[in-house]
Amino acid sequence: MSDAILCRFEAARSIVRDAADLAMSMRPPSGGPTAKLKSAQDWLTEADGAVEALISARIGTLFPEDGFQGEEEGRTRTGRLRWVVDPIDGTSNYARGRNRWCVSLGLLDGDQPVAGIIQAPALGETYTAVRGHGAFLNGRPIRASAVTDTRSAMVEMGWSSRVPDGVFAEKAATILRLGAMPRSSGSGALALADVACGRLDGYLEIVINLWDVAAALVLLEEAGARVSPFLRDGGLEGGITLLAAAPGIAADLAVALEVPLD
Repeated sequence: MSDAILCRFEAARSIVRDAADLAMSMRPPSGGPTAKLKSAQDWLTEADGAVEALISARIGTLFPEDGFQGEEEGRTRTGRLRWVVDPIDGTSNYARGRNRWCVSLGLLDGDQPVAGIIQAPALGETYTAVRGHGAFLNGRPIRASAVTDTRSAMVEMGWSSRVPDGVFAEKAATILRLGAMPRSSGSGALALADVACGRLDGYLEIVINLWDVAAALVLLEEAGARVSPFLRDGGLEGGITLLAAAPGIAADLAVALEVPLD
């Protein structure tokens, strides 16, 4: 990986730490939710905008030639290198004072993910990856799980109001028929990170966006997980389906859930 990418990655680690500290300082108390409802179960807090603005401003100062895209403001700058941020992934958890949420920042070189940082400050965890340099949790190398039998697997599904009626229940039933244990925890970025480090054996979301996965894609690749062709199939421009899985059960999940892998 080029020195330019590595330089940006080191700068981004500091920026994400500051953004996570800001999010922690603005975190609502338990209860709630303390937020605005954009659509069914799709929340927006003051921290979403503040965190995105902090990251955008800092990156714009350091790397003015780079593109920038955020969940809240969209694509505000263009460039061959593009930063993509979800300021708070898991806002429904964040808005209730729960701990399972994160700041997610990914770097793309054209349409190729090259670096990613996912920081979950309330959990004390930071995931990092640079293409060709491995994947890490709090500085320690991580790998996808070695599970080879779906009957011993744990698989998470992300829920969205954009999914047609009945599809979530249908896919959950498929996971149960495979003998796997289903989960749903409210943060797509952290679920994908869990697949990368072996805490989960698979993650499916029927409609997910680039900002949710930009940091996780390189993490998954470096950790040896298998992933559906999200970017190739339209994820750069809109929400589509994503499946990530441990290599030993990826083919079985892909066939059963009808999501092709690379």
